[in-house]
Amino acid sequence: MLVQINPDHPEPRKIQRAVDALERGEIIAYPTDTVYGLGCDLLNKKAVDRLYQIKGMDRARPLAFICPDLSDIARYAIVENPTYRILKRLLPGPYCFILEATREVPRLIQSKRKTVGIRIPNHEVILAVARGLGRPVISTTANLPEEEDALIDPDEIDNRFPGLGLVLDAGVGGRIPTTVVDLTSTPPTIVRQGAGPVDSI
Repeated sequence: MLVQINPDHPEPRKIQRAVDALERGEIIAYPTDTVYGLGCDLLNKKAVDRLYQIKGMDRARPLAFICPDLSDIARYAIVENPTYRILKRLLPGPYCFILEATREVPRLIQSKRKTVGIRIPNHEVILAVARGLGRPVISTTANLPEEEDALIDPDEIDNRFPGLGLVLDAGVGGRIPTTVVDLTSTPPTIVRQGAGPVDSI
């Protein structure tokens, strides 16, 4: 179901609809500052299972999650001072940072080496949803495993992923995914070059 939403000033009742869907264990699609994402409630194991199923994604592929602001990250990831300085400088923004997971992160979404990918996109719609939910939203690119490119049209996302609770339609999305940076290594490792510049990392 498509729900048209203002990308800059999202209507509170529409944000609440998305929060209600997540609390019911549904999968939603939403805009970010890069590509559209698919996500669910971090703490709902059945919803995480369903997300893997809807996307047809290999269970070995890790999922990232979206925090509403920097203060939330320390609950889910170990953040030393040099790491915090990088996060503070570049977030919100088009990055996913791999950090060491704390015990608060469900094992289901940790990698084998106990790390987790964390995002704070510069997009008010999904940040408002995460704030409304009161905990992070799982996030994966709205694409099919056999296709590299993200789907940019909310209507097509709605059609290609039957079983979504709702699609927050903020207009056409971007094609370039986030830049993924592993901050568990020294110096940091660029895992994927995407929309975020890496020269200042």
